[in-house]
Amino acid sequence: MTGIVVVFPRVEDARGIKNVLVRSGFTVHAVCTTGAQAISALEDLNGGIVISGYRLADMMYLELKECLPEGVSMLLLATRQHLSDCDMRDIMFLPMPLKAYELVEAVHTLLRQCERYRKKRRETPREKSPEEVELIERAKALLMEKKSMTEIQAHKYLQKCSMDSGRSIVESAQMILMM
Repeated sequence: MTGIVVVFPRVEDARGIKNVLVRSGFTVHAVCTTGAQAISALEDLNGGIVISGYRLADMMYLELKECLPEGVSMLLLATRQHLSDCDMRDIMFLPMPLKAYELVEAVHTLLRQCERYRKKRRETPREKSPEEVELIERAKALLMEKKSMTEIQAHKYLQKCSMDSGRSIVESAQMILMM
């Protein structure tokens, strides 16, 4: 689940940001006053956005950014003076005071970015462990021996079984070895 976590040292500021977002149709997962609370709130989310102030009670924005899990974007809200001193790599920022429509547009942009990241991650095939590769090789060897298939035919057979059953190729290889 993608979520929005708002973290500011003053809870009133965080709630004000939350109210603007909720009125604009967003769901805010958590409102926090420390970086540690924000990191904890992100544990049950699958990606998302952290909207943060420059200085929190327990850390600076950059320390929080370094602790964010992969797939979480940061929106920094700070005065122009603070922004001029900031390291802005991989961080979207807005100067304070801000207008509600600027905040809404920035959040829309970051949500689209999170969605693209999640989609790209789903499309990237996961690397198989050496044990999984060995399991697939053993299943192919068994198919080649028992059914007189070539290695390519055995691999295609495993792929087809996997696709037909909706299982991974590793699970299909386990099934063949159990038979």
